[in-house]
Amino acid sequence: MQRRVLMVMAASALFASSNVFAEAGDWMARVRAVNIDTHNSSSPVAGVAVSSKTIPEVDISYFFTDNISAELVLTYPQKHDVSLNGALLGTLKELPPTLLAQYHFMPGSPFSPYVGAGLNYTIFSSVNIPGLDVSRSSTGGALQIGVDIPVNKNLSINIDLKKVYMKTDVKTAAGAYVTTLKIDPVLFGVGLGWKF
Repeated sequence: MQRRVLMVMAASALFASSNVFAEAGDWMARVRAVNIDTHNSSSPVAGVAVSSKTIPEVDISYFFTDNISAELVLTYPQKHDVSLNGALLGTLKELPPTLLAQYHFMPGSPFSPYVGAGLNYTIFSSVNIPGLDVSRSSTGGALQIGVDIPVNKNLSINIDLKKVYMKTDVKTAAGAYVTTLKIDPVLFGVGLGWKF
């Protein structure tokens, strides 16, 4: 029992001595594997949905102070299936850059949680849905909660959860309105961060 206590104390001291967390003027880059869990709803035509998937994600953060940073979240255009009541209609790609302002509650600690809020701008492209089209952009809010956990002086493990508000109008190929599709995904990501 005493040996376990000593091991826990030694591990705590190691984490406490590491200085992975960014300070004012620092940059941090993260790479994550992100599961996009779409929360589809459509009206007045119900049952239109965009598929969920797992994607790579990269973000770059700049720290204005020890507590306050801005994060730009990036990926490349992601292909999704579009369906109606489970029947495949076609595919489209979406590119969703997101800019977030973050507050870090415990900078310099061995467990650094943060929250963020900001704006998402999604571009829809490569629409391949016979007889239909969609609006090519969407602007909506984004909310975030996450934590950085140190590995060494410059490297951290990151766990991140975001809610992004995203929608598009579905139209006929001639441009007549059909329905509004709210995608509103929840994004859960795990990855690594580097301070520089």
